[in-house]
Amino acid sequence: MMLDQMPELTGLQLDAVRETANIGAGHAATALAQLTASPIMISVPTVTFAPPEALGDQLRAVSQPVAAVVMGMLGHLSGKTALVFPRPTVVRLAELMLRRPFGSCQVLSELEASAIREAGNILSGAYMNAMGDFLGLLLLPSPPLLVIDHADAVVEHVVAGVTENGAPVLCVETEFLIRNHAEAFRGFFLMLPDASSLQDMLRVLRGMA
Repeated sequence: MMLDQMPELTGLQLDAVRETANIGAGHAATALAQLTASPIMISVPTVTFAPPEALGDQLRAVSQPVAAVVMGMLGHLSGKTALVFPRPTVVRLAELMLRRPFGSCQVLSELEASAIREAGNILSGAYMNAMGDFLGLLLLPSPPLLVIDHADAVVEHVVAGVTENGAPVLCVETEFLIRNHAEAFRGFFLMLPDASSLQDMLRVLRGMA
């Protein structure tokens, strides 16, 4: 389901959701620049509301396997968030965060995995803060969990216990350009409110001018 197909939302409200995703991606880029000690440029994010079964298709188009930092969403809304990158990207990100040479990290030890969980926590927090400010709601993350598997298995893990009856998932796809290294990281931020929280989000959106 494309963002434009979300029911009962006006064009202005949909534009506001896109702009909020832009702000979240910008905040995430600033955080990533601090983590990697390199200036970051970002592409204009692609924002969709997709049914859970479509997420696997999007992620398979990027790479297999993928790595996801999954967190519970607490506060005024409940559900899950996930930051998803191709596995080679998180390996390279761990090298940059730990100031290691290119190609020096072949496997993710606990040290590298801990660095990725922290990165996911910070980057997802940037998106969540932007969305919470936009909605006027307090959104808080639970401790991060790192999951590495094929795309379908990761999606199954992420959506378990959250989505019901194919409820749509907010997906923000962004490309981050690491300028000092001339490398680009393509990632997905997923926001999966549970059924009642999705209705709360839509109610807030419908109440906006």
